[in-house]
Amino acid sequence: MPHRSDPHPSSAALPSRDAVAATLRAAGCVFAEDEADMILAAADGDPGAVDAMVTRRAAGLPLELVVGWAEFGGRRILVEPGVFVPRRRTEFLVEQALALAPGASVVVDLCCGSGAVGAALAAALGAVDLHAADIDPAAVRCARRNVAALGGHVHQGDLFDALPARLRGRVDVLAANVPYVPSDEIALLPAEARDHEPRVALDGGADGLDILRRVAAEAPTWLAPGGRLLIETSPHQAPGALSAFTESGLDAHLAVCEERPARVVTGRRP
Repeated sequence: MPHRSDPHPSSAALPSRDAVAATLRAAGCVFAEDEADMILAAADGDPGAVDAMVTRRAAGLPLELVVGWAEFGGRRILVEPGVFVPRRRTEFLVEQALALAPGASVVVDLCCGSGAVGAALAAALGAVDLHAADIDPAAVRCARRNVAALGGHVHQGDLFDALPARLRGRVDVLAANVPYVPSDEIALLPAEARDHEPRVALDGGADGLDILRRVAAEAPTWLAPGGRLLIETSPHQAPGALSAFTESGLDAHLAVCEERPARVVTGRRP
């Protein structure tokens, strides 16, 4: 019988970092050493957990779903299978929101997925009235885990239909990381996204702008005077995104970060 104080009663030895990295590298993982470190840390000394995580990662599961979290905005965001994994480029959207509305008191994270954007904004702004919303029940469950400690509220529904009516005309920052991949380009995405993330979080319609247009059209009725709408977009979609913002009556601007790379369309309610 194993000793009671042994948390992992197994005769198997913990795989070395080099061994884990070699397996990951053979599976095509470019940053195999870094990924090995994350897997070994997440396994907490359990050889069986290491083997299981390496197997899942080698089979193509995104690393964030293997270890259960993603780094975003200096925070550890919990992620679960079936939920969109937050991208580091989206940190640029958060940075733009903080620069444009440093005194925001009402924040909405629409199409929130894991709730990463809303959590990052609330953590930076301090005491805010934070609301996140998504149409996907799996995303709503995951977002609640990430924003609960920040006093945030998460709602399920289709875009603005999910939000409490009392927020109408009061939102200082409306961040919407909407799906913007054109429908016929879903099949061209990397397998990690195509096979392991929900289509509803990726598919933006024929030209990728369907959801963006819907958000831009209704946003002015939810924004406070001077409130900001921020949406991530792609280089070739930026002109159409800007047009959608201006047609809804917002003062629109495109912010670009070539390093990540990232493009964010911002709109201000006059």
